[in-house]
Amino acid sequence: MDDKTAKPDLSGQCGQVQCSESVTPTDLSFEELRNKFDTSATHALVRREIASKPSTHGSATRQVVSGKIFKKCKSATFQIDGATYTIVASPPGGAGAPREEAPRPPPLPTPRNGTPPKQGALTIVRRSSSRSKTESCSTPTDEQLDQLDLETEHLPAVDTPDACDKAALRLRYLLRQLNRGEISAETLQKNLQYAAKVLEAVYIDETKRLADEDDELSEVQPDAVPPEVREWLASTFTRQLATAKRKSDEKPKFRSVAHAIRAGIFVDRIYRRVTSTALMQFPQDVVRVLKTLDEWSFDVFTLHEASNGQPVKYLGYELLNRYGMIHKFKVPPTILENFLGRIEEGYCRFHNPYHNNLHAADVAQTVHYMLCQTGLMNWLSDLEIFATLVAAVVHDYEHTGTTNNFHVMSGSDTALLYNDRAVLENHHISAAFRLMREEEYNILQNLSRDEFREFRTLVIDMVLATDMSFHFQQLKNMRSLLSLAEPTIDKSKATSLVLHCCDISHPAKRWDLHHRWTMSLLDEFFLQGDKERDLGLPFSPLCDRNNTLVAESQIGFIEFIVEPSMGVCADMLECILGPLHSGNKSGTNAATEPTIDENSGAESVNKFKIRKPWITCLSDNKKIWKEQATKDAEARANQEQEENIEVQPPPEE
Repeated sequence: MDDKTAKPDLSGQCGQVQCSESVTPTDLSFEELRNKFDTSATHALVRREIASKPSTHGSATRQVVSGKIFKKCKSATFQIDGATYTIVASPPGGAGAPREEAPRPPPLPTPRNGTPPKQGALTIVRRSSSRSKTESCSTPTDEQLDQLDLETEHLPAVDTPDACDKAALRLRYLLRQLNRGEISAETLQKNLQYAAKVLEAVYIDETKRLADEDDELSEVQPDAVPPEVREWLASTFTRQLATAKRKSDEKPKFRSVAHAIRAGIFVDRIYRRVTSTALMQFPQDVVRVLKTLDEWSFDVFTLHEASNGQPVKYLGYELLNRYGMIHKFKVPPTILENFLGRIEEGYCRFHNPYHNNLHAADVAQTVHYMLCQTGLMNWLSDLEIFATLVAAVVHDYEHTGTTNNFHVMSGSDTALLYNDRAVLENHHISAAFRLMREEEYNILQNLSRDEFREFRTLVIDMVLATDMSFHFQQLKNMRSLLSLAEPTIDKSKATSLVLHCCDISHPAKRWDLHHRWTMSLLDEFFLQGDKERDLGLPFSPLCDRNNTLVAESQIGFIEFIVEPSMGVCADMLECILGPLHSGNKSGTNAATEPTIDENSGAESVNKFKIRKPWITCLSDNKKIWKEQATKDAEARANQEQEENIEVQPPPEE
């Protein structure tokens, strides 16, 4: 027999099988391998012998087959080219048949009397590849390294298991060649870049697993359990959806020609008259105010006055209509009007100075700016835009005007219901979806089951992300992701960060708007402080009306919270929209601005940048607060000096 022909390794097995032809290499398909064995002379004899006496399949008696001693048994295991195979014999009637579904060999020819004999089945099962495991786990030899080809054109994708083996082998080879001084800089650079990408892919997978609090189910091979079992495991023991999600690594692109056209004419649509449609009628003063809806420092207080105290109703309706959500998802106009009216009532339920319908409208308008003026809307699907807008509208629904910490410390019913975790955020989501279960407020009634599940998951993720206790972890995770050479950003995490930044964006607006918001927020804090004093609880930060440094608190809020958040959000948006913008260079984008190369001073068209009107506002507001802090410090010093003079005893005569 030729040296290249593998001989079956039958040591330790119950029988011996010899093949009359060369054994098939392991790179053949399973069907080809099975056919090879089915057509072999020896295997035909074995099958004929077993079929002639099926009752002796499990016996230990020996029979002579083709001049060889053959022990009848239920299975025989052998190795070919490092791969282990097992021939499993099933008796008639299926007893002892393997559990997995496998191809059956072709039936024997029917005897002349026309009565086919009862027979079992022979199945070849590939169990493992001992050689491949040994090679992947052991240190490569010098001979293997000498045969290594350092070309990088035909390497496997960086996110595949084979890429890890290739990268490890190349790194060992590069190390050896560096010690010998026998490698070019270009070859070294290409191979190190490939190895770095492999490590980044592994890091991304591990980061996602840890950040998302994933479980061991993700490590189960797809074919390890039946699909229905895996679906049950996913739906019962994880937070994953049973339905398949959209892949996050899809290339950003315009989803249709209609979307590309919408991106170009979106600004012009702001000037159309709302009253010309057959939808809800808008007062003329509201139409006039909504003409400035695309501005960063939109004056929601003016809209509040023009709408007779109903900014959520008109602004929410206008946004959903502009983005085509009413038509796309067949939202009945009357149902939408009813829904927004009830949401507005919920915001006014506790008469909060800050967390009220004005705040809801302000956040929804800021989210609209991020979607429209940066181009983010072109990266999202219609359903994702719909969920983002609704999440912005309901994100503080039925807010009590107190913090999560107050609910926990006071032992409120809401804190007991949600076990002290994201108390208010959980209530906002739950109350909003309970409202939408009622027929007259159900704006989701025409969504499919899968659309509803995706919509609900997105809204839950976004509103929960507005819990400030997740702030630093949220920024840390996004910074870590953006530090990678080729980051892949999940859409849910992107929209969650956008909503969170819009929720705390008032210090990044024009001074007159920011100052008014600040005074309203402090009023709400002080009211909570009064409740804490009455309950005998310690004052929460900034809630003691007699001992709060307003200017200093806002300076700290801007420097340590708002500025870093807006910076990370801008970096994320530029990372997301850069590929989309480069693929649409022929068009113009009002949201972009040229960047200046620091070395040459020339404009760079390669790096995509969005406009950041908040930078100027943050700088101006912080400057004003610092001036105010200096004046307040002087006033406190003068007051303390006067008090000291008053308490000094009169001089003795």
